[in-house]
Amino acid sequence: MKLLTCPLNGQRNISEFTYGGEYHPMPDPNTTDSRAWAEHVFFHDNAAGVVTEWWCHTASSFWFLAERNTITDKVIRTFDTSEIFNERVDFKVPDAAEKQS
Repeated sequence: MKLLTCPLNGQRNISEFTYGGEYHPMPDPNTTDSRAWAEHVFFHDNAAGVVTEWWCHTASSFWFLAERNTITDKVIRTFDTSEIFNERVDFKVPDAAEKQS
């Protein structure tokens, strides 16, 4: 049985988790052009070696990050997102005048 340690719920069977893809630092949404934003959303490195990935404990809907070696499939560590995200990101909402242009 393969186990994964959730920072909130502890060690659980891997079947309780959903893989969310590689973590990539988000570019500034207010200054990034459409092409760079699309590359951030749709293109992934798929690198061999140690990568940081999003994982979700499905039963509790708790999202966290894991460092995993993609060659050996060994999870090096799991950690709460607060280690990376320490402030809220607010997206700019265009006003009515900007929407019409």
